[in-house]
Amino acid sequence: MASPKEERPVAALLVPDIIALLDESPGDVAAETEELHPANLADVAEALPRDRLAELMRALPADRAADVLEYLDEELRSELLEALSPRHAAELMSRMTPDDRADALEDLEEDRADEILSEIGGEARGETERLLAYEPDTAGGLMTTEIVAVPEASSVEVALENVRAAARAGRKEAMYAIYALDATGVLRGVFSLRELLAAPPGSRVTDIAWHDVVSVPPTADREEVARLTSKYDLVAVPVLDGSGRLLGAVTVDDVIDAIVEEQTEDVQRLGAVEPLEAPYFQASFWSIARKRAGWLVLLFFAELLTATAMARYEATLAGALALVFFVPLIISSGGNSGSQSATLITRALAVGDVELRHAWRVLTREGLQGLALGAFLGAFGFIRVTLGGEPTSLALVVGVTLLAVVITSTLVGATLPLVFTRFGFDPAIASSPFVASFVDVAGILIYFSLAAWFLT
Repeated sequence: MASPKEERPVAALLVPDIIALLDESPGDVAAETEELHPANLADVAEALPRDRLAELMRALPADRAADVLEYLDEELRSELLEALSPRHAAELMSRMTPDDRADALEDLEEDRADEILSEIGGEARGETERLLAYEPDTAGGLMTTEIVAVPEASSVEVALENVRAAARAGRKEAMYAIYALDATGVLRGVFSLRELLAAPPGSRVTDIAWHDVVSVPPTADREEVARLTSKYDLVAVPVLDGSGRLLGAVTVDDVIDAIVEEQTEDVQRLGAVEPLEAPYFQASFWSIARKRAGWLVLLFFAELLTATAMARYEATLAGALALVFFVPLIISSGGNSGSQSATLITRALAVGDVELRHAWRVLTREGLQGLALGAFLGAFGFIRVTLGGEPTSLALVVGVTLLAVVITSTLVGATLPLVFTRFGFDPAIASSPFVASFVDVAGILIYFSLAAWFLT
């Protein structure tokens, strides 16, 4: 994800020099920028005026421009590909890694993507179409087809020659792991370059390969890929079809990108915001407003139920006006404890610490947590009301209400993520504001019900 321009001072300093070169000697741009990492050159490109970006890309050699294109911000990259001719865009994209090429086309309008894809010829077009057939947030959508695979019966010398050939061809993502296949393309094992180099002369690939291979189907969610990568300390996860044939591999850099995107979505949902489709500063004002408005309206109507609940106990309020003073204390304690539970369980579900089969254990544990925390807060509430000079009966109402509300809130906060998961929704939808609105109404009903009982 690109950082705002003001956070890239080095890139901003280079911009005047790049513009001068483009004006006076565009043929020198490549030589003057060859020492820059493609990611840093992409920062420079993003700091340029939008109408000069295409000039910069034309001034670079095709391979270099393709490297920069992979690091460009998604929105800016789409604008550039729209501005370039289909043939020029296809020339650059054909030199990108397959997974990044598919991602770039996925971000374009369908007609424009088809137009560029038609200009990409041969094998590159076929592998791109295969990758585009998968959903972007699945293993198939994340994987690259630039992998090194050798027959399991081949010698280590032959395997090493294959690796060298791949390295000479510039297949940047192919060197993490080497896969051993049988004659039908079924994956039989995996080994590292280090293991290949250390193998005794004359040995076979099957002798050095690990045969217990961790793999995923192309439909696996990106969260599952990230979990396996973390659990087994992998640098690449092979993707297999239903027959066990190797389709590609998800490399660790793509896993990191997927984790960042997934956590960004979860954090935004926890704040009751629909996930943004672009970085904050690049998202339009009204698109952000729309993403926030839906949840705010829903929560607004949910909070109206709080007023309805209070109106129901108008007589109780009239008889003990002091009850109103402690309403914020009650509802904030319930909302906070419920949000804590929702956050804990949502994260535990995301990392695999908790599964649906653990529902009873989760509710038991959270119920006991609510009991302990509610008793603690209830005791403090009782003391506070008593020290404030209020009657003991009112202090008892506040104390017991806090106990009941915290227990209720923790159970609600723990239950909602499990329910959403059970029905196939993202558990992050059980966001803190959503839980807080729900337990506000419950807290008011509990508070005034106890007050009507104790104080009449």
